Amino acid sequence: MNQAQFAKHLRQNMTDAEKLLWFHLRAYRLNGKRFRRQQPLGTYIVDFVHFGSRVIVEADGGQHNDSESDKERDAWLRSQGFKVLRFWNHEILTQVDVVLSVIYDELEKQDGIAVAGE
Repeated sequence: MNQAQFAKHLRQNMTDAEKLLWFHLRAYRLNGKRFRRQQPLGTYIVDFVHFGSRVIVEADGGQHNDSESDKERDAWLRSQGFKVLRFWNHEILTQVDVVLSVIYDELEKQDGIAVAGE
């Protein structure tokens, strides 16, 4: 299975936490921002990304607990100019408003950095 096929498979088999987060991020619902889901970047596939602000949002289950491969992945994504936000699935499912607030604040912060750098 190539990367594009695998990304499609992931979009079709999202976790409950990813589905809930996608409901709030899709269709410009978070302050008019356009997110993509299960987006290939380099050799990785990120859960959600806002390219304009260079913000990636990851929904993590227990398999990500203290994962070395996640640390390497995040380091590579940061080297490409992305800010990576990670949330545990239970955080998304039980405190989605808090998670969305953190994402919103980071988008605003990154947009401010982009404007100041122009």
